[in-house]
Amino acid sequence: MHRFSCASALAFALCAMACPPALAKADPAAARAAIDAQFAKDWPDLQALYQDLHSHPETAFRETRTADVLARQLKAMGVDVTTGVGKTGIVGVIHNGAGPVVLLRTELDALPMEEKTGLPYASRAQQTDANGKTTFVDHACGHDIHMAWWIGTARALLAMKARWHGTVILVGQPAEEVVSGAKAMLADGLYTRFPQPQFAFGAHVGPSPAGEVTIKQGFTTSASDAVHVTFHGVGAHGSMPDKSIDPVVMGARFVEDVQTVISRQKDPMKFGVVTVGSFHAGTAANIIPDTAELGLTLRSYDPAVRDGLLKGVKTTADAVAMMSGAPAPDVVHLHGTGSVINEPALSAQSAATLTAALGKDRVVLIPASEPGWTASEDFSEFAQGGKVRSVYFSIGGTSAAMAAQYKAQGKPVPVNHSPFFAPDPAISIKTGVETLTLATLMVAGT
Repeated sequence: MHRFSCASALAFALCAMACPPALAKADPAAARAAIDAQFAKDWPDLQALYQDLHSHPETAFRETRTADVLARQLKAMGVDVTTGVGKTGIVGVIHNGAGPVVLLRTELDALPMEEKTGLPYASRAQQTDANGKTTFVDHACGHDIHMAWWIGTARALLAMKARWHGTVILVGQPAEEVVSGAKAMLADGLYTRFPQPQFAFGAHVGPSPAGEVTIKQGFTTSASDAVHVTFHGVGAHGSMPDKSIDPVVMGARFVEDVQTVISRQKDPMKFGVVTVGSFHAGTAANIIPDTAELGLTLRSYDPAVRDGLLKGVKTTADAVAMMSGAPAPDVVHLHGTGSVINEPALSAQSAATLTAALGKDRVVLIPASEPGWTASEDFSEFAQGGKVRSVYFSIGGTSAAMAAQYKAQGKPVPVNHSPFFAPDPAISIKTGVETLTLATLMVAGT
Protein backbone atom coordinates (compact mmCIF):
# COMPACT_ATOMS: atom_id res chain seq x y z
CA MET A 1 0.00 0.00 0.00
CA HIS A 2 1.12 3.57 -0.65
CA ARG A 3 0.63 6.65 1.45
CA PHE A 4 -0.52 9.85 -0.22
CA SER A 5 2.50 10.67 -2.42
CA CYS A 6 3.88 13.26 -4.84
CA ALA A 7 2.26 11.37 -7.71
CA SER A 8 -1.03 11.47 -5.84
CA ALA A 9 -0.60 15.19 -5.25
CA LEU A 10 -0.14 15.67 -8.99
CA ALA A 11 -3.31 13.71 -9.65
CA PHE A 12 -5.08 15.89 -7.08
CA ALA A 13 -3.88 19.05 -8.78
CA LEU A 14 -5.00 17.86 -12.19
CA CYS A 15 -8.37 16.87 -10.78
CA ALA A 16 -8.79 20.24 -9.09
CA MET A 17 -8.41 21.89 -12.50
CA ALA A 18 -10.80 19.50 -14.23
CA CYS A 19 -13.48 19.01 -11.57
CA PRO A 20 -16.36 21.33 -10.66
CA PRO A 21 -15.37 24.30 -8.46
CA ALA A 22 -17.29 22.91 -5.46
CA LEU A 23 -14.65 20.22 -5.09
CA ALA A 24 -12.05 22.72 -3.91
CA LYS A 25 -14.17 24.99 -1.67
CA ALA A 26 -14.41 23.18 1.65
CA ASP A 27 -11.74 23.76 4.32
CA PRO A 28 -10.98 20.17 5.43
CA ALA A 29 -9.23 21.02 8.71
CA ALA A 30 -11.97 23.38 9.90
CA ALA A 31 -14.63 20.95 8.75
CA ARG A 32 -13.03 18.08 10.64
CA ALA A 33 -13.04 20.14 13.86
CA ALA A 34 -16.75 20.83 13.46
CA ILE A 35 -17.47 17.18 12.64
CA ASP A 36 -15.60 15.95 15.70
CA ALA A 37 -17.38 18.45 17.96
CA GLN A 38 -20.74 17.24 16.69
CA PHE A 39 -19.67 13.60 17.04
CA ALA A 40 -18.76 14.17 20.69
CA LYS A 41 -22.35 15.31 21.31
CA ASP A 42 -23.83 12.44 19.32
CA TRP A 43 -21.63 9.58 20.54
CA PRO A 44 -23.82 8.40 23.46
CA ASP A 45 -26.80 8.05 21.12
CA LEU A 46 -24.71 6.48 18.34
CA GLN A 47 -23.17 3.99 20.77
CA ALA A 48 -26.63 2.96 21.99
CA LEU A 49 -27.82 2.64 18.39
CA TYR A 50 -24.81 0.53 17.43
CA GLN A 51 -25.24 -1.85 20.35
CA ASP A 52 -28.96 -2.20 19.65
CA LEU A 53 -28.36 -2.99 15.97
CA HIS A 54 -25.54 -5.38 16.87
CA SER A 55 -27.82 -7.29 19.24
CA HIS A 56 -30.69 -7.52 16.73
CA PRO A 57 -29.21 -8.47 13.34
CA GLU A 58 -31.39 -9.56 10.43
CA THR A 59 -30.56 -11.37 7.20
CA ALA A 60 -31.06 -10.28 3.59
CA PHE A 61 -34.51 -8.89 2.73
CA ARG A 62 -35.67 -9.60 6.29
CA GLU A 63 -34.29 -6.38 7.81
CA THR A 64 -37.70 -5.09 8.90
CA ARG A 65 -36.77 -4.12 12.46
CA THR A 66 -33.45 -2.67 11.32
CA ALA A 67 -35.11 -0.52 8.66
CA ASP A 68 -37.72 0.68 11.15
CA VAL A 69 -35.06 1.68 13.71
CA LEU A 70 -33.13 3.68 11.12
CA ALA A 71 -36.24 5.25 9.62
CA ARG A 72 -37.31 6.47 13.07
CA GLN A 73 -33.84 7.91 13.66
CA LEU A 74 -33.97 9.88 10.40
CA LYS A 75 -37.54 11.07 10.92
CA ALA A 76 -36.61 12.36 14.37
CA MET A 77 -34.01 14.58 12.65
CA GLY A 78 -36.61 15.95 10.24
CA VAL A 79 -35.37 13.96 7.24
CA ASP A 80 -37.88 12.97 4.53
CA VAL A 81 -37.99 9.15 4.68
CA THR A 82 -39.41 6.52 2.34
CA THR A 83 -39.49 2.89 3.43
CA GLY A 84 -39.99 -0.36 1.51
CA VAL A 85 -37.73 0.64 -1.40
CA GLY A 86 -36.37 -2.57 -2.93
CA LYS A 87 -38.38 -4.64 -0.43
CA THR A 88 -36.81 -3.58 2.89
CA GLY A 89 -34.64 -0.64 1.86
CA ILE A 90 -35.05 2.92 3.11
CA VAL A 91 -34.27 6.29 1.52
CA GLY A 92 -33.83 9.56 3.39
CA VAL A 93 -33.54 12.90 1.59
CA ILE A 94 -31.91 16.04 2.99
CA HIS A 95 -32.70 19.11 0.88
CA ASN A 96 -30.35 22.07 1.27
CA GLY A 97 -30.82 24.34 -1.71
CA ALA A 98 -29.31 24.21 -5.18
CA GLY A 99 -26.21 22.09 -5.61
CA PRO A 100 -24.98 18.58 -6.35
CA VAL A 101 -26.88 15.44 -5.37
CA VAL A 102 -24.77 13.13 -3.19
CA LEU A 103 -25.71 9.53 -2.36
CA LEU A 104 -24.48 8.06 0.93
CA ARG A 105 -25.09 4.35 1.36
CA THR A 106 -25.15 1.90 4.25
CA GLU A 107 -26.04 -1.79 4.31
CA LEU A 108 -28.73 -3.24 6.58
CA ASP A 109 -28.26 -7.01 6.53
CA ALA A 110 -26.26 -9.45 8.64
CA LEU A 111 -24.86 -12.95 8.13
CA PRO A 112 -26.43 -16.35 8.95
CA MET A 113 -23.80 -17.38 11.50
CA GLU A 114 -23.25 -17.53 15.25
CA GLU A 115 -21.35 -14.75 17.00
CA LYS A 116 -18.52 -15.81 19.34
CA THR A 117 -17.05 -12.45 20.41
CA GLY A 118 -18.24 -12.66 24.01
CA LEU A 119 -19.32 -9.01 23.93
CA PRO A 120 -21.95 -8.08 26.53
CA TYR A 121 -24.27 -7.05 23.68
CA ALA A 122 -23.40 -10.02 21.43
CA SER A 123 -26.14 -11.30 19.16
CA ARG A 124 -28.11 -14.39 20.10
CA ALA A 125 -30.69 -13.67 17.43
CA GLN A 126 -31.95 -16.38 15.10
CA GLN A 127 -33.95 -16.21 11.88
CA THR A 128 -35.64 -18.68 9.57
CA ASP A 129 -34.80 -18.38 5.87
CA ALA A 130 -37.01 -18.93 2.82
CA ASN A 131 -36.16 -22.64 2.87
CA GLY A 132 -37.30 -23.07 6.47
CA LYS A 133 -33.79 -23.31 7.89
CA THR A 134 -33.21 -21.53 11.21
CA THR A 135 -29.77 -20.09 11.89
CA PHE A 136 -28.05 -17.69 14.25
CA VAL A 137 -27.48 -14.21 12.83
CA ASP A 138 -24.42 -12.00 13.34
CA HIS A 139 -23.22 -8.61 12.08
CA ALA A 140 -19.82 -10.19 11.45
CA CYS A 141 -19.29 -8.06 8.37
CA GLY A 142 -19.62 -4.79 10.28
CA HIS A 143 -22.83 -3.40 8.82
CA ASP A 144 -23.94 -2.36 12.33
CA ILE A 145 -20.87 -0.08 12.45
CA HIS A 146 -21.80 1.26 9.01
CA MET A 147 -25.37 2.08 10.02
CA ALA A 148 -24.15 3.96 13.09
CA TRP A 149 -21.68 6.10 11.12
CA TRP A 150 -24.38 6.69 8.46
CA ILE A 151 -26.72 8.11 11.08
CA GLY A 152 -23.81 10.07 12.58
CA THR A 153 -23.01 11.51 9.15
CA ALA A 154 -26.63 12.57 8.68
CA ARG A 155 -26.52 14.34 12.04
CA ALA A 156 -23.24 16.07 11.19
CA LEU A 157 -24.48 17.27 7.79
CA LEU A 158 -27.71 18.62 9.30
CA ALA A 159 -25.72 20.47 11.96
CA MET A 160 -23.39 21.88 9.27
CA LYS A 161 -25.96 22.92 6.65
CA ALA A 162 -24.38 26.36 6.41
CA ARG A 163 -21.20 24.73 5.07
CA TRP A 164 -22.78 22.98 2.05
CA HIS A 165 -25.56 23.21 -0.50
CA GLY A 166 -27.32 20.52 -2.50
CA THR A 167 -29.21 17.31 -1.77
CA VAL A 168 -28.06 14.26 0.18
CA ILE A 169 -29.72 10.91 -0.54
CA LEU A 170 -29.31 8.54 2.42
CA VAL A 171 -29.67 4.99 1.09
CA GLY A 172 -30.19 2.14 3.56
CA GLN A 173 -29.67 -0.89 1.34
CA PRO A 174 -30.88 -4.41 2.12
CA ALA A 175 -29.31 -7.71 1.07
CA GLU A 176 -25.71 -6.66 0.42
CA GLU A 177 -24.48 -10.06 1.62
CA VAL A 178 -26.23 -11.72 -1.31
CA VAL A 179 -25.30 -8.80 -3.63
CA SER A 180 -28.96 -8.29 -4.57
CA GLY A 181 -30.20 -5.29 -2.59
CA ALA A 182 -28.73 -2.50 -4.73
CA LYS A 183 -30.31 -3.93 -7.88
CA ALA A 184 -33.62 -4.29 -6.04
CA MET A 185 -33.60 -0.64 -4.97
CA LEU A 186 -32.68 0.56 -8.46
CA ALA A 187 -35.39 -1.62 -9.99
CA ASP A 188 -37.84 -0.06 -7.53
CA GLY A 189 -37.08 3.42 -8.86
CA LEU A 190 -34.23 4.67 -6.67
CA TYR A 191 -32.97 6.90 -9.49
CA THR A 192 -36.41 7.90 -10.78
CA ARG A 193 -38.47 8.37 -7.62
CA PHE A 194 -35.65 10.28 -5.94
CA PRO A 195 -33.11 12.80 -7.24
CA GLN A 196 -30.45 11.30 -9.53
CA PRO A 197 -27.05 11.57 -7.78
CA GLN A 198 -23.93 12.98 -9.36
CA PHE A 199 -21.76 11.51 -6.59
CA ALA A 200 -21.95 8.34 -4.48
CA PHE A 201 -19.90 7.46 -1.42
CA GLY A 202 -19.81 4.34 0.74
CA ALA A 203 -17.41 2.79 3.23
CA HIS A 204 -16.63 -0.55 4.84
CA VAL A 205 -15.00 -1.35 8.16
CA GLY A 206 -12.19 -3.91 8.15
CA PRO A 207 -9.33 -5.32 10.25
CA SER A 208 -6.72 -2.66 9.36
CA PRO A 209 -5.62 -0.21 12.11
CA ALA A 210 -8.50 1.71 13.64
CA GLY A 211 -8.75 5.28 12.41
CA GLU A 212 -7.00 4.56 9.11
CA VAL A 213 -8.77 5.28 5.81
CA THR A 214 -7.73 3.43 2.65
CA ILE A 215 -8.75 4.47 -0.85
CA LYS A 216 -8.09 2.21 -3.83
CA GLN A 217 -8.14 3.85 -7.24
CA GLY A 218 -9.73 1.93 -10.12
CA PHE A 219 -10.75 -1.70 -9.54
CA THR A 220 -11.46 -1.88 -5.80
CA THR A 221 -13.46 -5.07 -5.20
CA SER A 222 -14.03 -8.11 -7.37
CA ALA A 223 -17.09 -9.03 -9.36
CA SER A 224 -19.06 -11.78 -7.64
CA ASP A 225 -21.26 -14.53 -9.05
CA ALA A 226 -23.11 -17.23 -7.13
CA VAL A 227 -23.81 -20.41 -9.10
CA HIS A 228 -25.76 -23.51 -8.03
CA VAL A 229 -25.09 -26.82 -9.79
CA THR A 230 -27.32 -29.88 -9.43
CA PHE A 231 -26.14 -33.22 -10.84
CA HIS A 232 -28.89 -35.74 -11.55
CA GLY A 233 -28.04 -39.44 -11.25
CA VAL A 234 -29.77 -42.72 -10.49
CA GLY A 235 -30.00 -43.82 -6.88
CA ALA A 236 -29.22 -47.35 -5.75
CA HIS A 237 -28.08 -49.53 -2.86
CA GLY A 238 -24.54 -48.78 -1.75
CA SER A 239 -23.59 -52.41 -2.46
CA MET A 240 -24.83 -52.19 -6.06
CA PRO A 241 -23.02 -49.18 -7.60
CA ASP A 242 -23.40 -50.67 -11.08
CA LYS A 243 -27.14 -50.08 -10.81
CA SER A 244 -26.60 -46.36 -10.19
CA ILE A 245 -25.38 -43.25 -11.89
CA ASP A 246 -23.57 -41.79 -8.92
CA PRO A 247 -23.99 -37.98 -8.56
CA VAL A 248 -21.44 -37.92 -5.72
CA VAL A 249 -18.76 -39.11 -8.14
CA MET A 250 -19.91 -36.52 -10.68
CA GLY A 251 -19.74 -33.78 -8.07
CA ALA A 252 -16.30 -34.87 -6.89
CA ARG A 253 -14.98 -34.94 -10.45
CA PHE A 254 -16.48 -31.51 -11.09
CA VAL A 255 -14.81 -30.01 -7.99
CA GLU A 256 -11.40 -30.96 -9.39
CA ASP A 257 -12.04 -30.39 -13.09
CA VAL A 258 -13.57 -26.94 -12.69
CA GLN A 259 -10.24 -25.64 -11.39
CA THR A 260 -8.78 -26.12 -14.86
CA VAL A 261 -10.97 -23.19 -15.90
CA ILE A 262 -8.61 -21.12 -13.75
CA SER A 263 -5.34 -22.92 -14.51
CA ARG A 264 -5.81 -23.60 -18.23
CA GLN A 265 -8.50 -21.30 -19.65
CA LYS A 266 -7.90 -17.98 -17.85
CA ASP A 267 -5.05 -15.56 -18.53
CA PRO A 268 -2.64 -16.27 -15.62
CA MET A 269 -1.93 -12.55 -15.28
CA LYS A 270 -5.58 -11.75 -14.51
CA PHE A 271 -7.41 -12.42 -11.24
CA GLY A 272 -10.06 -15.12 -11.12
CA VAL A 273 -11.35 -17.56 -8.49
CA VAL A 274 -13.78 -20.49 -8.64
CA THR A 275 -14.60 -21.85 -5.19
CA VAL A 276 -16.98 -24.70 -4.40
CA GLY A 277 -18.20 -23.74 -0.95
CA SER A 278 -20.94 -26.31 -0.42
CA PHE A 279 -21.50 -29.91 -1.51
CA HIS A 280 -24.67 -31.69 -0.40
CA ALA A 281 -25.61 -35.25 -1.37
CA GLY A 282 -27.10 -38.30 0.25
CA THR A 283 -28.56 -39.21 3.61
CA ALA A 284 -26.83 -42.46 4.60
CA ALA A 285 -23.58 -44.31 3.91
CA ASN A 286 -25.29 -47.28 2.26
CA ILE A 287 -27.46 -45.28 -0.14
CA ILE A 288 -26.23 -43.83 -3.43
CA PRO A 289 -28.35 -40.70 -3.84
CA ASP A 290 -29.95 -39.52 -7.06
CA THR A 291 -28.82 -35.89 -6.81
CA ALA A 292 -25.84 -33.86 -5.65
CA GLU A 293 -26.01 -30.09 -5.14
CA LEU A 294 -23.00 -27.79 -5.20
CA GLY A 295 -22.76 -24.07 -4.39
CA LEU A 296 -20.05 -22.00 -6.07
CA THR A 297 -18.73 -18.48 -5.77
CA LEU A 298 -16.84 -16.91 -8.69
CA ARG A 299 -14.67 -13.80 -8.32
CA SER A 300 -12.95 -11.67 -10.96
CA TYR A 301 -12.11 -8.10 -11.95
CA ASP A 302 -12.07 -8.14 -15.75
CA PRO A 303 -15.51 -8.50 -17.44
CA ALA A 304 -14.06 -10.89 -20.03
CA VAL A 305 -12.63 -13.09 -17.27
CA ARG A 306 -15.98 -13.01 -15.49
CA ASP A 307 -17.76 -14.19 -18.63
CA GLY A 308 -15.16 -16.91 -19.16
CA LEU A 309 -15.58 -18.26 -15.63
CA LEU A 310 -19.35 -18.49 -15.98
CA LYS A 311 -19.08 -20.28 -19.31
CA GLY A 312 -16.31 -22.56 -17.99
CA VAL A 313 -18.39 -23.70 -15.03
CA LYS A 314 -21.32 -24.56 -17.30
CA THR A 315 -19.15 -26.40 -19.85
CA THR A 316 -17.35 -28.40 -17.15
CA ALA A 317 -20.58 -29.45 -15.45
CA ASP A 318 -22.14 -30.52 -18.73
CA ALA A 319 -19.02 -32.52 -19.66
CA VAL A 320 -18.88 -34.32 -16.30
CA ALA A 321 -22.52 -35.37 -16.61
CA MET A 322 -22.06 -36.52 -20.19
CA MET A 323 -19.03 -38.65 -19.21
CA SER A 324 -21.20 -40.40 -16.63
CA GLY A 325 -24.13 -40.99 -18.97
CA ALA A 326 -26.27 -38.75 -16.80
CA PRO A 327 -28.87 -36.14 -17.75
CA ALA A 328 -27.66 -32.57 -18.22
CA PRO A 329 -27.11 -30.86 -14.87
CA ASP A 330 -28.94 -27.76 -13.74
CA VAL A 331 -26.51 -24.83 -13.68
CA VAL A 332 -28.24 -21.77 -12.21
CA HIS A 333 -26.70 -18.32 -11.90
CA LEU A 334 -28.32 -17.18 -8.65
CA HIS A 335 -27.04 -13.61 -8.45
CA GLY A 336 -24.02 -11.48 -9.17
CA THR A 337 -22.57 -7.99 -9.26
CA GLY A 338 -19.74 -6.21 -11.02
CA SER A 339 -16.54 -4.82 -9.57
CA VAL A 340 -16.53 -1.62 -7.55
CA ILE A 341 -14.45 0.81 -9.58
CA ASN A 342 -13.38 3.97 -7.77
CA GLU A 343 -13.01 6.93 -10.10
CA PRO A 344 -9.23 7.62 -10.04
CA ALA A 345 -9.49 11.44 -10.07
CA LEU A 346 -12.17 11.56 -7.35
CA SER A 347 -10.15 9.03 -5.33
CA ALA A 348 -7.09 11.29 -5.47
CA GLN A 349 -9.24 14.28 -4.55
CA SER A 350 -10.68 12.35 -1.61
CA ALA A 351 -7.21 11.32 -0.42
CA ALA A 352 -6.04 14.92 -0.55
CA THR A 353 -9.08 16.15 1.36
CA LEU A 354 -8.83 13.46 4.03
CA THR A 355 -5.08 13.94 4.38
CA ALA A 356 -5.57 17.66 4.95
CA ALA A 357 -8.24 16.94 7.56
CA LEU A 358 -7.03 13.78 9.32
CA GLY A 359 -3.27 13.85 8.76
CA LYS A 360 -0.99 11.94 6.42
CA ASP A 361 -0.55 9.02 8.83
CA ARG A 362 -4.25 8.14 8.65
CA VAL A 363 -4.77 8.06 4.89
CA VAL A 364 -3.62 5.40 2.42
CA LEU A 365 -4.03 5.82 -1.34
CA ILE A 366 -3.51 2.69 -3.46
CA PRO A 367 -2.96 3.41 -7.17
CA ALA A 368 -4.98 1.81 -9.94
CA SER A 369 -1.94 -0.19 -11.06
CA GLU A 370 -2.09 -2.34 -7.92
CA PRO A 371 -4.61 -5.18 -7.35
CA GLY A 372 -7.88 -4.51 -5.59
CA TRP A 373 -9.52 -6.54 -2.84
CA THR A 374 -10.83 -9.99 -3.68
CA ALA A 375 -14.03 -9.57 -1.68
CA SER A 376 -17.11 -8.26 -3.48
CA GLU A 377 -19.67 -5.49 -2.99
CA ASP A 378 -22.81 -4.40 -4.84
CA PHE A 379 -22.07 -0.71 -4.22
CA SER A 380 -20.91 -0.97 -7.83
CA GLU A 381 -24.55 -0.92 -8.97
CA PHE A 382 -25.04 2.65 -7.74
CA ALA A 383 -22.22 3.92 -9.98
CA GLN A 384 -24.20 2.95 -13.09
CA GLY A 385 -21.09 2.10 -15.08
CA GLY A 386 -19.36 5.36 -14.20
CA LYS A 387 -22.34 7.67 -14.79
CA VAL A 388 -22.31 8.45 -11.06
CA ARG A 389 -18.88 9.52 -9.81
CA SER A 390 -18.12 7.30 -6.83
CA VAL A 391 -15.57 6.34 -4.21
CA TYR A 392 -15.78 3.44 -1.77
CA PHE A 393 -13.59 3.81 1.33
CA SER A 394 -12.08 1.18 3.62
CA ILE A 395 -12.10 2.13 7.31
CA GLY A 396 -9.81 0.45 9.82
CA GLY A 397 -11.40 -1.13 12.88
CA THR A 398 -8.60 -2.80 14.89
CA SER A 399 -7.50 -0.77 17.89
CA ALA A 400 -3.89 -0.83 19.07
CA ALA A 401 -4.99 -2.64 22.23
CA MET A 402 -6.79 -5.34 20.26
CA ALA A 403 -3.84 -5.81 17.92
CA ALA A 404 -1.50 -6.19 20.91
CA GLN A 405 -3.85 -8.68 22.58
CA TYR A 406 -3.97 -10.98 19.57
CA LYS A 407 -0.24 -10.64 18.98
CA ALA A 408 0.45 -11.72 22.56
CA GLN A 409 -1.74 -14.77 21.97
CA GLY A 410 0.07 -15.59 18.74
CA LYS A 411 -3.17 -15.27 16.79
CA PRO A 412 -4.13 -13.16 13.78
CA VAL A 413 -6.67 -10.37 14.24
CA PRO A 414 -10.12 -11.66 13.20
CA VAL A 415 -11.30 -10.44 9.81
CA ASN A 416 -14.75 -9.74 8.41
CA HIS A 417 -17.09 -12.78 8.45
CA SER A 418 -15.19 -14.33 11.36
CA PRO A 419 -17.45 -15.14 14.35
CA PHE A 420 -14.85 -13.24 16.43
CA PHE A 421 -14.84 -10.06 14.30
CA ALA A 422 -15.30 -7.10 16.65
CA PRO A 423 -14.03 -3.75 15.37
CA ASP A 424 -13.52 -0.94 17.87
CA PRO A 425 -16.87 0.87 17.66
CA ALA A 426 -15.85 4.29 18.97
CA ILE A 427 -12.87 4.79 16.66
CA SER A 428 -14.48 3.08 13.67
CA ILE A 429 -17.75 4.99 13.83
CA LYS A 430 -16.01 8.32 14.39
CA THR A 431 -13.70 7.70 11.41
CA GLY A 432 -16.66 6.73 9.23
CA VAL A 433 -18.53 9.92 10.17
CA GLU A 434 -15.43 12.00 9.44
CA THR A 435 -14.82 10.29 6.10
CA LEU A 436 -18.36 10.40 4.69
CA THR A 437 -19.05 13.94 5.96
CA LEU A 438 -15.76 15.26 4.56
CA ALA A 439 -16.39 13.53 1.24
CA THR A 440 -19.81 15.19 1.03
CA LEU A 441 -18.40 18.61 1.92
CA MET A 442 -15.66 18.07 -0.65
CA VAL A 443 -18.18 17.95 -3.51
CA ALA A 444 -20.96 20.13 -2.05
CA GLY A 445 -19.12 22.52 0.27
CA THR A 446 -19.73 26.25 0.11
